[in-house]
Amino acid sequence: VLSGCGVYDGTEIHEASAILVHLSRGGAEVQMYAPDVPQMHVIDHSKGQPAEAESRNVLVESARIARGKIASLAKLTTADHDAVIFPGGFGAAKNLSTFAVDGKDCKVNREVERVLKDFHKAGKPIGLCCISPVLAAKVLSGAEVTVGHEEEEGGKWPYAGTAGAIKELGGKHCVKEAVFSLTPFHEAHVDAKNKVVTTPAFMCETELHKIFDGIGAMVKNVLKLTGK
Repeated sequence: VLSGCGVYDGTEIHEASAILVHLSRGGAEVQMYAPDVPQMHVIDHSKGQPAEAESRNVLVESARIARGKIASLAKLTTADHDAVIFPGGFGAAKNLSTFAVDGKDCKVNREVERVLKDFHKAGKPIGLCCISPVLAAKVLSGAEVTVGHEEEEGGKWPYAGTAGAIKELGGKHCVKEAVFSLTPFHEAHVDAKNKVVTTPAFMCETELHKIFDGIGAMVKNVLKLTGK
């Protein structure tokens, strides 16, 4: 499930690509979706500032990542899929929810909330990375998730405050690294009860290949939980 195209106002493209590569390697068939709604705002990524008097649609922008093969999130049903995965990027906190503005008092997009609740009720796994675990924390009370560490540690974990917000949302936060360790799947957190799998990804300032491998740990656990 995508939230636009670009880290500051949509889906983090490297995370989406990493998820797709690992899903392909795992032999999964993939369909991409995004809500057909306006973005909260548009960011000029060369400046890191809002682009005035410009508007974009989340589904249309997400289609860039999907190479055009994408459908409205309203069409996503549990009957057609074994699992659902949400990449990160600020779009998860701006377009899939209002977390970026409202924090613990945020609202989640109606279709996103429906999808999360439907997959949870059906006992089908849900994967999330980077900032997107806030969605599960908000919608699935008591779910265990990770966004990495709970202290900034000199800038290594610049968004560490999100861990506290997870707790305020009603979730349980588990400290994890962004990297994939020698222990299989070590740095993706698996909430076996709720079948929610999370990994920090770009919540950490680290090398791209480590983020890629951490996302791989999340994807492998999601696929494992499908039982297929």
